[in-house]
Amino acid sequence: MESRLAQALNLRYPPVAILWTDDAPAGALQFAPGRWGCVMGSFAAVARKGKVAAFDRETFGCWGGGVGLGFGNCYENFPGGVDGFCGFLADGNERTEQGRAVAEACAPWLRDSMREHFLHGERYRKSADVVRRWLDVLPTRDVPVQYVVFKRLDQLAADEEPVVVVMLADADQMSGLVVLANYRRGDSDGAIIPHAAGCQSLGIFAYREADDPAPRAVVGLVDPSARRIVRSLGKDLVTVALPCALFRQMEDDVDGSFLQRETWAALGV
Repeated sequence: MESRLAQALNLRYPPVAILWTDDAPAGALQFAPGRWGCVMGSFAAVARKGKVAAFDRETFGCWGGGVGLGFGNCYENFPGGVDGFCGFLADGNERTEQGRAVAEACAPWLRDSMREHFLHGERYRKSADVVRRWLDVLPTRDVPVQYVVFKRLDQLAADEEPVVVVMLADADQMSGLVVLANYRRGDSDGAIIPHAAGCQSLGIFAYREADDPAPRAVVGLVDPSARRIVRSLGKDLVTVALPCALFRQMEDDVDGSFLQRETWAALGV
């Protein structure tokens, strides 16, 4: 599937489709069961190299990735459970006896950087209590299929329908996508920028929008940890995840829009 929107924006990388399926694609990149990996690293390989990546409930790489892809509340299986994750995202687990005990028990397999963050925190939220409040509103879900697949849009088969289409955009291209996402709306709420892991912005947050009769674009890669993983794609890029219905609407809206006027041309995108 070719995208007129991607052509009008002159994207550096082709859009990536997110598919739900019960069939594993032949030759797809897939983490080994139970092995750590970053979903955003797989996303980068799909965008840059045209690979296909597949994930299931045993091969999602990390707990946040499992949540982001839509495989339920994987934080329940984080070292120390949900409490351990809340400390990890905030100011660490070293301050509690339970947290220190979990770190000691996991020492044989916990990577050095992971152990450091587990004990002292990533500091992305002020406190563990704030993380718990965030988890209460996180749009966690369990997708009704076996596999979530990343595949470049231009490589989709005729019978493949994406749930979400993700574009990698610089600041000018993001501005174009946000404006076009609002093109038919009578308000200014056509795009959101949630604080979430990189995979969650293009996964569960976009899935939630796909369920809405007036879906919004989801701007992502505001997670420094994810930005570090995909740095090779370009330090100036963000993701813009479009639920399929919104993507098709925006494709139709290229003709006659600002994307064909002199102001956009003057940006030299």
